[in-house]
Amino acid sequence: MDYGGVLTTDVFASFRAFCEAEGLEPETVRDRFLGDPEARGLLERLETGALREAEFEPAFAAVLEVSSERLIDRLFGGMEPDEAMVAGVLAARRAGVRTAMLSNSWGEERYDRAQLEALFDAWVISGEVGLRKPDPAIYELAAERLGLPASACVFVDDLPGNLKPARALGMATVVHRGDAAATLDEVGGLLGVRLDRG
Repeated sequence: MDYGGVLTTDVFASFRAFCEAEGLEPETVRDRFLGDPEARGLLERLETGALREAEFEPAFAAVLEVSSERLIDRLFGGMEPDEAMVAGVLAARRAGVRTAMLSNSWGEERYDRAQLEALFDAWVISGEVGLRKPDPAIYELAAERLGLPASACVFVDDLPGNLKPARALGMATVVHRGDAAATLDEVGGLLGVRLDRG
């Protein structure tokens, strides 16, 4: 499982809320990450751990022309846990399915380590390993940490582009579109288990 946008509510909805609060066009953050080489470079360096939060915030704030104070907290301020998805992961683990998180991180301290222990047998956080999706090596590392061949894995992400390398390695893939019931039904079908949603 990915983290942001899969185990939480929509990341891009949070970005839009941030933009509206800051007086920016609603898709400004998304558009900058997609189309602005400077913003994209900052994101890539942050997600691979080459740039610390304290370095990213003033640099990205300058791109957006907003205050840098608690910028990442403000960007993610509209995100909440998706309790149904969390319940589904717990159900999978109770059913004997080995579970893992594979996440492009915005800082190592942004994860609840107790929750990771409860939900997952293994995890790969991009900033800790110096790799980020969609680099195929990070998917290989996740399968290795699970102790499974890629062909025995199902990977769930909210960004279709992050699923392509997983498929190329032989993983089954599911795109999460914000509908926990649909995602868990699809994952459960692939795994042959029923995933309760709490």
